[in-house]
Amino acid sequence: MKKLVLIISFCLSALYSSAQESVDDALAYQYYQQGQFQEASILLEKLFNKTNSDTYFELYFTSLLKIKKFEEAEKLVKKLIRQNPKKPTYSIALGRFYQEKGQIDEANKQYLQAINNLPAEEYKIRELANNFYNFQAYDLAITTFLQGRKLMNDNKPFTFELLSIYRYKKDKNMLIQEYLNALPEMPQLLPQAESVLSTVFEDNSDYQLLQSALLKKIQKEPQTEIYTKLLIWQYLQQQEYEMALRQLIAQDKRIKDDGGILYQAANTFLSNQAYPVAIKAYEYLLLKGKENEYYLPAKVELVNAKYQLVITGKFEKNAITELAAAYQSILDEYGKTPQTVFALKKWVNLQAYYLNDLEKAEKGLEEALKIPGLPNAETGQLKLDLGDIYILTQQPWEAILLYEQVAKQFENQAIGNEARYRSARLSFYQGNFTYAKSQADILKASTSQLIANDALNLSLLISDNLQSATDSSALKMYADAEMLQFRNFPAKAMVKLDSIPIAFPNNSLLDDILMAKSKILIKNNEISQAIIVLKELTEKQHTSIWADDALFTLAGLYETNLKDNEQAKVLYQKLINDYPGSMYTTEARKRFRKLRGDIIGT
Repeated sequence: MKKLVLIISFCLSALYSSAQESVDDALAYQYYQQGQFQEASILLEKLFNKTNSDTYFELYFTSLLKIKKFEEAEKLVKKLIRQNPKKPTYSIALGRFYQEKGQIDEANKQYLQAINNLPAEEYKIRELANNFYNFQAYDLAITTFLQGRKLMNDNKPFTFELLSIYRYKKDKNMLIQEYLNALPEMPQLLPQAESVLSTVFEDNSDYQLLQSALLKKIQKEPQTEIYTKLLIWQYLQQQEYEMALRQLIAQDKRIKDDGGILYQAANTFLSNQAYPVAIKAYEYLLLKGKENEYYLPAKVELVNAKYQLVITGKFEKNAITELAAAYQSILDEYGKTPQTVFALKKWVNLQAYYLNDLEKAEKGLEEALKIPGLPNAETGQLKLDLGDIYILTQQPWEAILLYEQVAKQFENQAIGNEARYRSARLSFYQGNFTYAKSQADILKASTSQLIANDALNLSLLISDNLQSATDSSALKMYADAEMLQFRNFPAKAMVKLDSIPIAFPNNSLLDDILMAKSKILIKNNEISQAIIVLKELTEKQHTSIWADDALFTLAGLYETNLKDNEQAKVLYQKLINDYPGSMYTTEARKRFRKLRGDIIGT
């Protein structure tokens, strides 16, 4: 019975001791985190003496240094060194003691001694480096890892630790070197390298640093494809698309690729509006022959790239004619099917808006509607396009009939709302402003933000400019200019817009005229003139319905056309701050973060 009582007493004592230790531990951490180092040191001393834990030692020793109990700290650490002469934790602590007292030479002596005494053991090397890392001696941690590599005669260990430190320190040169050292053995690191480098790099000089390092590596190790991949990425980041294409073609020939890599890159060029480079890429892919799986997609995208190049600048009729012939060849070779209707639609667009052959365009769309097996949505879109052609051929009632068909068939769907908007827009062109506004007001509640925004702008345009007979007449001239632009007569539209303030001085359409002119100038690739017009709008028309549109467009021109990322950031930030309810705010914030170097999606 006595023996049982003793056992129970012992167990209860142990439980009490454990519970007390847990309470002391929590309280010590609380004191330490709150900067109450005097109170923390008392509890931590007791916990360390009881456990000899390195964690408690680190906290206890740091607390002593914080409250400047140097004599006690020195006595403690020297005693522990005598007891454990081979343990680097205590040697490093003594170095910290000297450093805290300002004895830098003595501190460095301790640190270097610990590094020089390292064994060729990965665990010991990592332990010492972590000791340095814990008190933010990052350079010493780096030295430890690099010394460890020498001792182990292996450049592979500690890659992730070094990458982390170099990234934290923003040591771009060493970060580059470490990635280049690691990538041949760990090619799976490439996406991480691209993401991290794009975050750390601040300007073109940083990318040039990477390019220089890569070219040296490629010269020494031309067979290491991972370097070429990173170089191509670097060129793409710098929008040096011609250089990227050269590397891609060289890589394609070297590895005898099926063209998949180059095809994806060509699509990237296309999406970034580098149309001439995209055309060269697709043309190279065609040289692989018709049996290649990318032959037909490349042929189609080649024509599309030429189409985009033509419609985004000042076009020549010969180029348009050749492009129309290219689409016609696709239709001749593969027939008019649901799979080739895209080519027919582009061909029609060229005939209607660039070659001014409205009869061919109208007939082409009417034939397209007879193609069997077309999805309903495609049929609806073709009817909308045909309605637009009817406007050009001065058949407004036919156009309205088609718009209404689509609106009823696709009630409360995006394409149905688009049909109603086009009907309202036609009424505006005709000068039937009251009806156009009533239709636009209905569409302001559309689930499609783009249609709702267009409808809102149309409604406000009308209501803001019908306050007087003068405004009403000016608005009719403005509608005529919009109609000319719709018919792709930009020069005539510009003349009409310029004539409005002459015919009707002090009219209320100044901001609308500026926005319309900027769109024409951008379409004609007259970027410098467009910027002047947009600046006038953003600086002098703060309350305009076009103010946020103008800011977003202006920022995009600085980013994409002028490559002035700093000015683009300023404009995106202004849009975010001044127009938080704009439909462009979300995209502006995304672009701003990308230009700032944030990792989007995290």
